[in-house]
Amino acid sequence: MKKLYFMEKDNTNLAGVGLAYYKKKDWNRFIETIDDRESMHDSWKEWHKSYIKTKKTLISQGFIVNDVVVDIDELQAYCKMRGIKNDGEARSQFASMKQSQIQG
Repeated sequence: MKKLYFMEKDNTNLAGVGLAYYKKKDWNRFIETIDDRESMHDSWKEWHKSYIKTKKTLISQGFIVNDVVVDIDELQAYCKMRGIKNDGEARSQFASMKQSQIQG
């Protein structure tokens, strides 16, 4: 089973956690840019099914989950600027950073 990365719950953060969301129209481009292709789902449909399951699980555990729509160009720039691979950990960090920006 493929795994989705997410940041741990912070009890002081009432807005909850950000979960990276990839638009269906961006899927092929997204797959071309990541460094851990072998660990990603083969299709957006498969990924989305897993995403929904993960989101429901987190909510059932008391998390407040916010969808963080990922801009592929912004994600690539984020990884390049930090000199890191575009992998699950980096995407989780990116979603967390975006969540923090949304919260202000």
